[in-house]
Amino acid sequence: MKPLDPRLIRRSGAARGFLAAGGAVALVQAVAVIGFAYALARLVTDLVAGVPLAELGWAMLLLVGCVVVRALAAWVWEWSGAAGAVRVKAELRRAVLESVDRGVGAPAGTGRLATLLGPGLDALDDYFGRYLPQLVLTVVAMPILLVAVWLADPLSGLILVIVLPLLPIFMALIGLATKQVQQRQWEGLQQLSTAFLEIVGGLSTLVVFNRAERQLGRIRRATDAYRGKTMRVLRVTFLSGFVLEFGASLSIALVAVSIGLRLVSGEMGLLAGLFVLVLAPEVFLPLRNVGAAFHASTEGLEASGEALDRFEAGERTDASAARTATAPDSARSGGTAVLRLERFAALRDGRAVAAPVDLELAPGEVVALVGPSGAGKSSLIAALLGFAEADGEAWVDGVPAGPAARPRVAWAGQQPLLRAGTVASNVRLGSEHAPESLLEEALAELAVGFDAGHPVGADGAGLSGGQQQRIAVARAWHRARAEGLRLLVLDEPSSALDVGHEARLAAAVRRLAENGVAVLVASHRPALVAAADRTVELREAARVAK
Repeated sequence: MKPLDPRLIRRSGAARGFLAAGGAVALVQAVAVIGFAYALARLVTDLVAGVPLAELGWAMLLLVGCVVVRALAAWVWEWSGAAGAVRVKAELRRAVLESVDRGVGAPAGTGRLATLLGPGLDALDDYFGRYLPQLVLTVVAMPILLVAVWLADPLSGLILVIVLPLLPIFMALIGLATKQVQQRQWEGLQQLSTAFLEIVGGLSTLVVFNRAERQLGRIRRATDAYRGKTMRVLRVTFLSGFVLEFGASLSIALVAVSIGLRLVSGEMGLLAGLFVLVLAPEVFLPLRNVGAAFHASTEGLEASGEALDRFEAGERTDASAARTATAPDSARSGGTAVLRLERFAALRDGRAVAAPVDLELAPGEVVALVGPSGAGKSSLIAALLGFAEADGEAWVDGVPAGPAARPRVAWAGQQPLLRAGTVASNVRLGSEHAPESLLEEALAELAVGFDAGHPVGADGAGLSGGQQQRIAVARAWHRARAEGLRLLVLDEPSSALDVGHEARLAAAVRRLAENGVAVLVASHRPALVAAADRTVELREAARVAK
């Protein structure tokens, strides 16, 4: 796990300002520490030598001044860390919401988005308030203190130069373990949030069918899993703290023993010895604090990393759309094909979810994407619509696939998204200008089973899963007819339907295709696949690599 994500510096002006101000504060603090060590060592040696107290006023003033400056620097760190965290969180939240608003890199669900924008980015308070100040002190102050020790006593400086690199090596090894357990904890928190929000959203339906109590077990399992992952993070935290403290203590002890032996033998003066003894712990202090604060900041690092990944995926998608949009019209048209894919694959964390797909879908043709659950059917559709990062070329009715092509596609996702209102308001969403006869035709074609005025609760509350699916598919069917669109995309449209309703859906899709609409449907249900003209099987990328 990187101690500082370079993308955060590039993307956030507030983060750059915080680091610049922090470097100046760290320099002042390093000078104050050196001044304090020298003043204290000089006071002790002069008092031992019998110098009158009245002649040591300058040393006492220097000592007090350095203490005050160091305290003020610590206060500035606290203030700038809190202010920097607030500004960076605001910038990242704005960037994520803008990407979601544009439909680029949209999150997989409401729960994941809420976790990212809420407790995820809030964890940056510890990152900027505790971790980054110590990291800046380590980079700026530690070399200055090390040079001061070397000038006062080269042997002690040599010892510190030899033992200091061992601690970052230990921290790097611990960081590898921390990244794994912290990532699992972050995923557990997202799963817990998603489960809770889904249950709250469907609570009225669960109460109607007397299934609310059964969901307690689901929440309990998710909570227990998250608790176990948190305890594993704490175990790694305590282990790393022990390793760092033990290593730093041994290193300081080596310096102290060396100075003590040379003081006894008369090879070293008391002033230089005390000066180095006071500075030696200060050399290790920022590094020890970095290790102690690292684990408190990892959740914020995970969240900021996901926000930056989402933002950069959107930029790459926009850049790809801009490049392909400048291609000649002959290249964009794809002949008579409504949909053309060339080595097209959905990406997750920069890696292909499934093997690249080559496909040309003509008007009036029905093509089924098939494959086992998890093969990447939904991911491919998400990439086609611009909701996920993709590799390869894809064109929709002459327009590069992605957000720009979305207005040319009528589609229904795997999770029906319904709003509070009526069946009519949900089916006609986005095509309110269409005639009422088209609405009635859509309801009849998809066998929705409700009148147009039947009430629908938020997120489809009060309806079964199959009823929600039929309304969502009817909306896509209605939009394709109302807007004259040539491509209909359906993602597992019959997963909650019985055999009879699935047959009605297959017949409606065939009739729509006969009117010149190309249909791409992802399904693993045999009846719906059998209604397709041909199938495209998705295979895992790992298998293809073999």
